[in-house]
Amino acid sequence: MTSVPGFSAADHAFMARALQLAERGLNSTSPNPRVGCVIARNGRVVGEGWHERAGEPHAEVHALAAAAAGDPEAARGADVYVTLEPCAHYGRTPPCADALVAAGVARVVAAMQDPDPRVAGRGLERLAAAGIRTECGLLADAARELNIGFVSRLTCGRPWLRAKLAASLDGRTALADGASQWITGAAARADGQHWRARACAILSASGTVLRDDPQLSVRLGDAGQTGQRQPLKVIVDSRLRTPPAARLFEQGRVLIVGAGGDPARAAALAARGAEVLDLPGSDGRVDLPALLGELARRGVNEVHVEAGRVLIGSLLAAGLVDELLMYFAPCLLGDSAQGMFALPPLVSLAQRQALKIRDWRIIGDDLRVIARCA
Repeated sequence: MTSVPGFSAADHAFMARALQLAERGLNSTSPNPRVGCVIARNGRVVGEGWHERAGEPHAEVHALAAAAAGDPEAARGADVYVTLEPCAHYGRTPPCADALVAAGVARVVAAMQDPDPRVAGRGLERLAAAGIRTECGLLADAARELNIGFVSRLTCGRPWLRAKLAASLDGRTALADGASQWITGAAARADGQHWRARACAILSASGTVLRDDPQLSVRLGDAGQTGQRQPLKVIVDSRLRTPPAARLFEQGRVLIVGAGGDPARAAALAARGAEVLDLPGSDGRVDLPALLGELARRGVNEVHVEAGRVLIGSLLAAGLVDELLMYFAPCLLGDSAQGMFALPPLVSLAQRQALKIRDWRIIGDDLRVIARCA
């Protein structure tokens, strides 16, 4: 762990614990950020908590309640470690900054400033105005990574887009006839479910629906997963070809995004429970940047793409892919098999898409690589 000047080893340890707590809300806080909080006095933790679900108390409130359960004055004069600046506005819950002031804490350390313009420094300012010592920036990179979609939505106006692919070691995702189940093993597929679970929306295309009839639902299989939050299913379908009998309608919400398709087909999909949205681009296909802007407007932080090479290639060509989640199986399919991305031909190597590898590891028998678009 890299030391940050001005912060002690104890500060680092307490903030690291707050980040662990925040991660417990990985799959459940959308559209809110994942936040953890630790309250310590005289070098000892007296209360901790995390934001569990949108609309419910924030991390600071849970931590204050835990501290008060042992001693009503436990938080007075204490240090508070929170992974995101305490809020200073009324939303579905009151401002956490006010709760910390009322508790009489002496110091608040935030990992990062809240990018929400309703807060954006105002929480720390309110605390400082009340005489509370405030500091910001401890383990900021880790805090930002935990809420990378929330930050993207509020600073860039679009969700963080992560595209998942499964391929052979020579970069082939399906045979020439489209057969692709299963290239990778069960462990890789199970790992992919966890990435689905943390997303706010799963994005696919009508071609994938017609070919594979996927459920596009989260199936973690863990004990106690009854009632698992299901991300919004978003299908890019310019001509509204998605069959109303498709399995994706069996569970969760579905958004079909067309480009001026047949009204009768739109009505049939709506009757099946889908929301049908028209977002035509100048080329007669779905306007992908407009779609991501619309998802951001709806509070979507992270989009998980599971689609074929055409949609992923279009997203890459439009500069809309932030991260690639790639599973490579130890096998070869050859040149006749389908590639990973349908991209325009390059005239020079200078046009190639640069990537930065963030992580690689073995999952079962397969290799998982996480790379970001540079």
